[in-house]
Amino acid sequence: MAERVRSVVLVEGTSDQVAVETLAERRGVSLVEEGIEIVPIGGAQAIGRFLAHFGPQGVALAGLYDEAEGPEFRRALGDDLERLGFFACQPDLEGELIRALGAEAVEAVAEENGDLGAFRTLQKQPDWRDRPVEEQLRRFMGSGGSRKIRYARLLVEALEPDAAPGPLDRVLGHALSAGRG
Repeated sequence: MAERVRSVVLVEGTSDQVAVETLAERRGVSLVEEGIEIVPIGGAQAIGRFLAHFGPQGVALAGLYDEAEGPEFRRALGDDLERLGFFACQPDLEGELIRALGAEAVEAVAEENGDLGAFRTLQKQPDWRDRPVEEQLRRFMGSGGSRKIRYARLLVEALEPDAAPGPLDRVLGHALSAGRG
């Protein structure tokens, strides 16, 4: 067991935390033993406060954020975010996971979990009827209470461990290498 936290991954929300933790599990990585803590910050506007809290503690930092939140992260960290270990999801984590799996596989996961009927209902709504299925899936995951958190785990579990979306793969890799360095 790790004596202390050596690396902190700052993520916007709980679904991001669940995705990183699930990817680590799938790869046989014990975050506790590696001294890595995944911390949801409650939205990009809080990044400065969390940097001020963790920076003086001497831990390596990394992060995952939605593309639209890039200005907040650049304001707090500067322009070279990836070099610092902060990676953007385009447009967000759900979009990355849907792209990595493919819409058909995501629909299969929804069916296995009893949600395909609810998804089909969303697809019939006038505002969503003519949109690409990937957009429909992102909207579906973002609605319905804790669905976003549940699907973060389910979709990462459906991936081959080495087929994770780039930002998710890179943030875990950065945290591992920074924590060991």
